[in-house]
Amino acid sequence: MLRSIRCGGSSGIARALTLHLLSTGWQVFIADRNTTSAKQIAEKYNTTTNTICHYTECDTASWESQLSAFQMALKLLGGRIDFVAPIAGIGERKWLPFPSETQSMKEGEFMKPDLGTVDVDLTGVLYTIALAVQQFRRQGAEDWSMGGKSRGKIGLVASVCGFYCVPSLPVYTAAKHALVGLTRSYGVLLRDEDIAINAVAPNVVRTSISSDKFYDRMEEQGLLTPMEGLMEAFDDILGSHKSGLIYECGPKGGWVNRAGVEYVDKKSKKCCELLWERGNVLHYGQT
Repeated sequence: MLRSIRCGGSSGIARALTLHLLSTGWQVFIADRNTTSAKQIAEKYNTTTNTICHYTECDTASWESQLSAFQMALKLLGGRIDFVAPIAGIGERKWLPFPSETQSMKEGEFMKPDLGTVDVDLTGVLYTIALAVQQFRRQGAEDWSMGGKSRGKIGLVASVCGFYCVPSLPVYTAAKHALVGLTRSYGVLLRDEDIAINAVAPNVVRTSISSDKFYDRMEEQGLLTPMEGLMEAFDDILGSHKSGLIYECGPKGGWVNRAGVEYVDKKSKKCCELLWERGNVLHYGQT
């Protein structure tokens, strides 16, 4: 039985992926703040003789909380993990005072920005990747049920805000741009170790990030992305040995791979190749 960890898993995309994996024979560990929903999922799929869904409370923005959850997952999943999906996420928050509020502040007074979106959508994801990569390197490559060998796979949830720009969502857009860049860079670096990182980048999916009123408006215009398209993208991620790819999922359903920008000229390409060479020491030491 293949073993998976879900950071987030009780709602939205994470819940859909959890149910999808459980229904196809995976054993799943959910790490989420919302243990009520996780418990309901576990009660549905577990039996008195077979536990395939485990869960624990976890603050994904906290390294200590994630570490504790990951260590628990290792014990309950038998010491090996095949797939990790850090999906917990939040939307844009008010990160600076409104102009009117700034004008009413005293001279020399400044408000600390709210970077909670970055803490969850980027820093928390990096924590999960750090845990997963270290574990994958320890456990070695095994024959993958879908063919070939794999130490482990990581599936991220980015967003179309990772390559399109939404001016009113600057912090969320910055975090999702970071995930796209991380996937396209680190995913390529790790593939020679039989470790894969890919990301699903959906348009608007009905989750708990926005209000029902907003989603109803999107649905009336045919702009909501069906969850089935995301599950198809995850199936491709799990069924192949690709790494470093972005799967855009849109309202029409299904997915397309989104390529990165082309080099402007040969010198730019050579510059990036030398930067890659220089940076290797940070990952593999002196060679």
